[in-house]
Amino acid sequence: MAMLWKFMRVAKYSKTALPPTVKIRGIPTHLRHSSSKSVPSEFAACTPCSNTVELLGKTYAQDEYSNVTEKILSKVGKNLHNKKHHPLWLIKEQIKDHFYKQYVGRRGNPLFSVYDGLSPVVTVQQNFDSLLIPQNHASRSKEDNYYLNRGHMLRAHTSAHQWDLIHSGLDAFLAVGDVYRRDTIDNTHYPVFHQMEGVRLFSCHELFSNIADGEGLQLFEQGHRTAHKQECHTMEAVRLVEFNLKQVLTKLMTHIFGDGLQVRWVDCYFPFTHPSFEMEINFQGEWMEVLGCGVMEQQLVNSAGARDKIGWAFGLGLERLAMILYNIPDIRLFWSEDERFLKQFVVPHIWQKIKFQPLSKYPPLINDISFWLPSETYSKNDFYELVRTIGGDLIEKVVLVDEFTHPKTKKVSHCYRIIYRHPEKTLTQGEVHRVHQAIEESVVRELGVEGRF
Repeated sequence: MAMLWKFMRVAKYSKTALPPTVKIRGIPTHLRHSSSKSVPSEFAACTPCSNTVELLGKTYAQDEYSNVTEKILSKVGKNLHNKKHHPLWLIKEQIKDHFYKQYVGRRGNPLFSVYDGLSPVVTVQQNFDSLLIPQNHASRSKEDNYYLNRGHMLRAHTSAHQWDLIHSGLDAFLAVGDVYRRDTIDNTHYPVFHQMEGVRLFSCHELFSNIADGEGLQLFEQGHRTAHKQECHTMEAVRLVEFNLKQVLTKLMTHIFGDGLQVRWVDCYFPFTHPSFEMEINFQGEWMEVLGCGVMEQQLVNSAGARDKIGWAFGLGLERLAMILYNIPDIRLFWSEDERFLKQFVVPHIWQKIKFQPLSKYPPLINDISFWLPSETYSKNDFYELVRTIGGDLIEKVVLVDEFTHPKTKKVSHCYRIIYRHPEKTLTQGEVHRVHQAIEESVVRELGVEGRF
């Protein structure tokens, strides 16, 4: 279930982002229905054929859509959600444990199957078309996604596997993995994060069997069915699926965060669910959005082969839940290899309470950068990506602090404040100066701006 598509924006990225010398070696992982093998993290750089990138054992020709940087590719295969005792692994295992014990099939086996080793490289068809996302939808833009080429990309959400898993005959599953999106830079956003997708489908008997006098209730209205679309869902079916979905997610959050948890639902829009909702929880007096969910569009379910079923889907961010549960203040810490961070999550069982002890708070160093925007299209996400590529995890936050239009020339100037703070050590002025100078030089060369520095 894609999260918060309403925040997507539109723009382009420099075609020079990924040089033709990048090569990533690894063991190929088949996309469909493989839960036992995780994508490997062995990387080696060498010179491949011109204008191609090799990733996870496959070669992709670059084109005008290619915008993946070496820094992003270096994250592929890390599989933090599968590293034992990592906080994201703990959250994943807690959710798995809850679903395994709470929902059991007729033979006593877990109702939900779990897939946590699916390849993050997907086709554009899987990431967008299979989910009924329109061709002109803003969420497809290069500003928001990492494309290997026009036809392949790093998945922007675990929903990219929905159609394949339903088509394989699955009625209930959880899909977990790393997802990739270009975004702003602050303590809650990172270009790589981890999602869990949940899907449950119901037959008419499964949905209405426990309803008094439910024999006459139907999943679909009387109408015309085509090869691509079912009839409209009945109001009774939609309301019952919606009730089941909210009940399942409320139980899950209460199990993770404790009894007495306050929950509220906010109506929203997702292209492939209707009705759609965001779930918010009140944790320590503050309302926080934790996931998106909804009743699946009948066209999606029908095209995947589940012609006589109705279902729900949800998508949640593992980092979001871990930051709330463990009070982790900075999303960059999930990528830390500092033992002071990691050892806090080495516990004898997954449900043990953990009180995160913050690492030493190192002082920030702040530098501003100002420039005149080029006359052609400019994207803030392009600038954020350039800053991330050069500064990496030295960058804590980037904020647009001033926007000025010259009264005569009508040229527009942006001033950004870049906050440098390493999560594990104190930075020197010299280190920051070298990085900041590299950013100044690159923003002129790559984005065509006119520097005011």
